[in-house]
Parts: sequence; structure tokens; C-alpha cells
Amino acid sequence: MISRVEIRAKPMASFDRITSNPNILNGQPTIRGMRLSVRRVIEALAVYPNWDDLRREYPELEPEDIRQALEFAARNLDESVQLLEPV
Repeated sequence: MISRVEIRAKPMASFDRITSNPNILNGQPTIRGMRLSVRRVIEALAVYPNWDDLRREYPELEPEDIRQALEFAARNLDESVQLLEPV
């Protein structure tokens, strides 16, 4: 007898804080229409891994902005392998 495994897909995330407007940063994904790109938030997290420090640097950011930026970036990563040069 074959057992059946039920796989439940994660529901698609709703990115209500991620916007894209061709008149703002050439259409790059931004946070709530501000001139703050998702990419910049992710880069800033590398410098300020503590969200409180990040929010001191970018006081307009709310915790949900940061969470959605991380999830948006993760869902949009290219699946191809990028080779790194040996150190």
C-alpha cells in the first residue's frame, strides 16, 4: 500500500509594504514608496544586524518593513549557483 504524504505549500506572502514606482529609484522595490530600496535595507542589516540599531539609523523603518524586506529578498534570490573565488 502506498502512503500518501500531504504537502502544504506556504501561502504567498503579501508584501503590502514593498512598492515599485517607475518614478522612484527607477522602479526598484522600495519600502512604502520612500526613497529607501529593499536592497538598501538588506545591505544596512549587514552593518546593523540589531534591528534597534538599524532603526536608529533609519527611524522611518518599522519592524514590519524590515521583516518584509528580508522575506522579499529571500523569495527573489536567484537559484543559480554563483561560484566564489577561493580565499
